[in-house]
Amino acid sequence: MTTTLAERNQHRGARPGDELRTGSGRVRLFNRVCAGVLIAFSLLWLVPLLWALDTSLKPEGETTKVPVTWLIDNPTLAAYSKVLKAGNILQWYANSFIISILVAALSVLTASMAAFALSRIRFRGSNAVFWIILAGIMIPGQALIVPLFREFAAVGMIDTYWAVILPQIAAPVAVFVFKQFFDGIPRELEEAALVDGASRFHIFSRIFLPLSRPAISAVSIFTFVWSWNNFLWPLLVLTSTPLMTLPVGLATVSSAYGIQYASIMASAILGALPLLVVFLLFQRRIVEGIAGTGLKG
Repeated sequence: MTTTLAERNQHRGARPGDELRTGSGRVRLFNRVCAGVLIAFSLLWLVPLLWALDTSLKPEGETTKVPVTWLIDNPTLAAYSKVLKAGNILQWYANSFIISILVAALSVLTASMAAFALSRIRFRGSNAVFWIILAGIMIPGQALIVPLFREFAAVGMIDTYWAVILPQIAAPVAVFVFKQFFDGIPRELEEAALVDGASRFHIFSRIFLPLSRPAISAVSIFTFVWSWNNFLWPLLVLTSTPLMTLPVGLATVSSAYGIQYASIMASAILGALPLLVVFLLFQRRIVEGIAGTGLKG
């Protein structure tokens, strides 16, 4: 005669609810470990940021005081005032916003169109094209600086917004994210639209784009942040001070300070402040975008 699991547990002296309590105990332990790991990584990120903020509020004389301390004897905003007066920071903010927004918008447009073609349009060599695009992820951007610079110099686009924007539009990662998302959309929707006489562009713009809002949010935010932080390429192609982006402008101002840690940290805080605001305002969109695009095969 077969015995149930509860009867076998009773023969062993165990109570019927012991396994349930053991399972819930393991879940609680796992949750605590995860919380501890998250707290540790949060501290690794927050401590440098708080240290930069703390240093930027100190007078220059206190930044080199030994022993080093978090306490500020005479808090001051002199470092921020110095940075704001030393350069055209408002213009640099505007330049960075214009360039980053255009890069994000054009990257979403071109990457989504390329991903739609790879995901839904059957043509010879589509898989090869997709793998070539993915291979672009492995090519460091620094390796393309010299040929890109020569191309833009040849067409007279050095020291313009477009010299910064155009090279950043080609984003293989964005194509990959959109393709993975489009592959998860049921083909029945596309087939029904084709039966109704809809064109490919109509299907793309009226069906796929509205459904891919999580992917659009993820690509837009991460492309905006990446473009905002881009330093090397704008430094090479932008020579006029009024056209500089914020990282490049702050770097030129900070280089004149020498060893003045308060001013350097104030520049870092001013440069990172817009990105912090973006993450605080769109953190839910970021999480939904990552989860919604899901790296599914």
